[in-house]
Amino acid sequence: MSETLSIRDAGHIDAFLEMLSVERGAALSTLDAYRRDLTRFAGFAAARGQGMRTADVQTIRTYLAALAAAGLAASTTARHLSALRQFFKFLYGESVRDDNPCTVIEAPRRERPLPATLSEEDVGALLGAASLSGEDDTPKRVRRHCLMEVLYATGLRVSELVGLPLAAVRGERPFLMVTGKGGRERMVPLSSPARAAITAYLTVRPNFLERIGAPQVRLAARFLFPSRGAQGHLTRHRFAQILKALALEAGVKTPLSPHTLRHAFASHLLAHGADLRSLQQLLGHADISTTQIYTHVLEERLKALVHDHHPLSKGA
Repeated sequence: MSETLSIRDAGHIDAFLEMLSVERGAALSTLDAYRRDLTRFAGFAAARGQGMRTADVQTIRTYLAALAAAGLAASTTARHLSALRQFFKFLYGESVRDDNPCTVIEAPRRERPLPATLSEEDVGALLGAASLSGEDDTPKRVRRHCLMEVLYATGLRVSELVGLPLAAVRGERPFLMVTGKGGRERMVPLSSPARAAITAYLTVRPNFLERIGAPQVRLAARFLFPSRGAQGHLTRHRFAQILKALALEAGVKTPLSPHTLRHAFASHLLAHGADLRSLQQLLGHADISTTQIYTHVLEERLKALVHDHHPLSKGA
């Protein structure tokens, strides 16, 4: 794109940048970025016989489309539009223009990044390693196995997992009652391996309570995974440490965080036939739009369905 700049347009840009510097205390790097973006647009408009005083809505839209066609990310295009909006608002406020052409232009929609997840093989390796004895004593090993089985079986948020009350697993119910964000309760089914892991863990749970002194033990006793911490239960940070060590032991090289297993739960369920509405309920999402980040899994499943079962695909 040409960046030919008229003296008049250069003056308007200088005045705008001076305002940003004096009135808003903008950093030098910010001013440089604005100058580059505005100069680039000025050159684009000049090539179409327009200046900053006359550039119209269509020219701005064409410019943004050209940026996208050049391979710029939606976030970068949005930054260019933000600079233009502020610049034309300034010109309007200074009576250089009688309008701000950016007011009717919507920012380009940014794609939500796909959540990091794990393959079924990776999850199998983690669960296998969690069930094996290591250098830790037996209670810690059993707790580690229970944490992993429950997390992958339910897709709980990490805060929901570590903060589970003991009452959530009393009896032999094949589900958990979970209180999630906004105090919303939901019922989450438990797999047979998860129930077995909970049963095994409950036999060693008293070992963790013995290490907690009074009066903290009264608080900790309420939780499934008691701890000496101020909250009375295992912390998110501690669980992340356990997971990191387990990944090394299992040889899983995929970048891993506690939330990654929640995404694995969701992705694997969809891949095996679950629908988005059911997944929304299991994950505790208030809005289906949050669950829709997993639609890429459904798309791949539908492609495979057509490829494997459509009669016209047989000869492809």
